[in-house]
Amino acid sequence: MSTIDLNDVDGFWAAPIEDRHAAFDTLREAPGLPFFPEPDLGWAPRGPGYYALTRMDDVLRVSRDTRRFLSSKGVGSPVDLPPELAEFHESMITMDDPRHGRLRRIVAKAFTPRSLSAVMDNVTQVAVDIVDDVVERGECDAVADISARLPLRVICDMTGVPASQHGFVFEQTNMLLGIQDPEFAAEHGDPLRIMFEASQALADLAHELAAHRAEHPADDLISRLVAAEIDGEALTPAEVAEFFILLVSAGNETTRNAISWGIELLTRYPEQRATWLDDLDGVTPTAVEEIVRWASPVMFQRRTVAEDAEPIELSGQELGPGDKVLLYYWAANRDPRHFDDPARFDVRRSPNPHVGYGGPGPHFCLGAHLARREMTVIFRELLERVPDLEITGEPVRLKSALVNGTKSLPASFTPGERSDRRTGARRAA
Repeated sequence: MSTIDLNDVDGFWAAPIEDRHAAFDTLREAPGLPFFPEPDLGWAPRGPGYYALTRMDDVLRVSRDTRRFLSSKGVGSPVDLPPELAEFHESMITMDDPRHGRLRRIVAKAFTPRSLSAVMDNVTQVAVDIVDDVVERGECDAVADISARLPLRVICDMTGVPASQHGFVFEQTNMLLGIQDPEFAAEHGDPLRIMFEASQALADLAHELAAHRAEHPADDLISRLVAAEIDGEALTPAEVAEFFILLVSAGNETTRNAISWGIELLTRYPEQRATWLDDLDGVTPTAVEEIVRWASPVMFQRRTVAEDAEPIELSGQELGPGDKVLLYYWAANRDPRHFDDPARFDVRRSPNPHVGYGGPGPHFCLGAHLARREMTVIFRELLERVPDLEITGEPVRLKSALVNGTKSLPASFTPGERSDRRTGARRAA
């Protein structure tokens, strides 16, 4: 226990995946709740510390109890952001009721499966395009050429971002979620400045898109967000921008990393690939859920006990006002009390009550249905057209305590032919 330091990005979070899982197994089986001091980040005063929640039951209980466990104090770090930055980064995931409920009701009206039916249909064509672009080569970087392209293209298409700006969105979201990785942060220095500048750049793009759609409505999500109302109340321009940033960053990055992990897992467990290939229709739904459980793309979120809350007991530990808890989805998704042989990758696993899209309650991922659709389509396309796709080198991991990311994944496969199912001119991706 004394050797585990969840604040050590260069040590603990750079260690092999298996070592980190073993550490979380130790934390999960220890009595009570493990407590850690807050990291010294230099740009914010250190707070009182936090408790790490690694058991599924604790994560579920806190996720449901949004009255006593608040998101508005911050969700992505144990350290409180400076007030001016926290206000700038405010979005649905950092709001509590009644503000959260109001915003989610308005957004949900524009984000239903029915309203996004055209987007869902487009996912298939995007996946075909992506595989067409690599199928004749026999090798690729599975992140850059496959998993990063699909959610980026889909989200940009659904929000009306022109193709000329796709690369810009990709760069800014990498900066926003990769500030602990030297590749993205080293040359820019101050992480606060990185976060602010990337967020501001995406907000400016959102304002530009929203202003144009207010005058020229189209069949895209930005148009629906601009027009959406509940009881005569609409989103403000700032709220449209906040949701856009959340969508293109969290929605893009998480699905990208889940797909990358799925491709890696099919190499690591060829017998599971064979099981999936034997019954594509029957296995795909459970395989997609198992990939999300295994990957847990967002490894934690934070909650803070409300100042007016009565004392709360969690796994024998009494929590009081101001106490911080980190909900480690990555650890909960391997809790043996909820999963048989949790370290096994099993594409037929059922039931699979994972929290890879966050815990139950009002903060459950609004885009889970879209993420499932994207993964379903791309893996069917890969398994049908490049069934022997496999990883040929060591994955390059994102250095992060928050995002379980992969930056590069060299892969090879038997070259094939471009699809004859494609229709129309090839769109730039």
